[in-house]
Formats: sequence, structure tokens, C-alpha cells
Amino acid sequence: MDNLSQEQRHKNMKNIRSHDTKIEVILRRALWNKGYRYRKNYKQLPGKPDIVLTKYRIAIFCDGEFFHGKDWEVLKPRLEKSNNSEFWISKISRNKERDDEINKRLLFEGWTVIRFWGDDIKKHADECVRVVEEVIFDNMLFDNSNDD
Repeated sequence: MDNLSQEQRHKNMKNIRSHDTKIEVILRRALWNKGYRYRKNYKQLPGKPDIVLTKYRIAIFCDGEFFHGKDWEVLKPRLEKSNNSEFWISKISRNKERDDEINKRLLFEGWTVIRFWGDDIKKHADECVRVVEEVIFDNMLFDNSNDD
């Protein structure tokens, strides 16, 4: 059962942002402070990644736990008991499918895809930056080994 009125729920949903979210800003600030320059919401790539390091061909997505179905096997049964369950289950399922499709397209085009959950960014932004740095290092090693 929804604890909010229809008007309150509408207002909440209307205020959910598609870009410049809190988690994106936290991660971008951490990357910027480490000296990494990026593009935001890069329209030239499938899925408009939240952060793109064009120099290293890395596409980063900052995914919210609810809308991208984190712990889906736990969330789905809870949603089945809620209001408008068919809508939410189909919406989140489609989001998960779309995420997979976008990952595959970007990988096919030679991009490295990194997806972070919002809570991980909020609690451990430094570790997220470390993951990005490891990918950069691995990509540079791979590129140098292909030069031989």
C-alpha cells in the first residue's frame, strides 16, 4: 500500500532527475579532483552514459538501486505485493534488459562499461574512482601489449 496520496506520489516522481543526480555529481567531483576529465550524458554513445572518459574509451553509468533493479530476486517479490505491481515489475525488468543491451552495444563498439550503484558511490566514492583507475591501467596495459 502506498502511504502517499496520488498528488504527493506524482510530485515525488516528477522530481526524479535523469541527469546531474546526486550520485553522478559525487562521482564526477571525485574523478575531477583526481585529474580526470570527462563528458557528461554523452549523446554520441548508446544509452547516453552519465560519465564518459573519451580518452580511455570508458563509459560510466550511475544506477539507482530501485529503478535498475538491484537485488532483483529480493525486490521483485516485494513489488508483487505492492500497488501497481505489474507496472513496476515490467518497468524495472525493461530497464534491466535495456542496461544489458546498452552494455553489449558499447562493448561491441570497443568501449569499457562500468556501472556503479548509487549507494556504493555515496558511501565509497574513492573506491569507485579506484575501480576506474584500475580499468584505465588495464586498458593501457592491453593497448601497449598489442603494439608489440
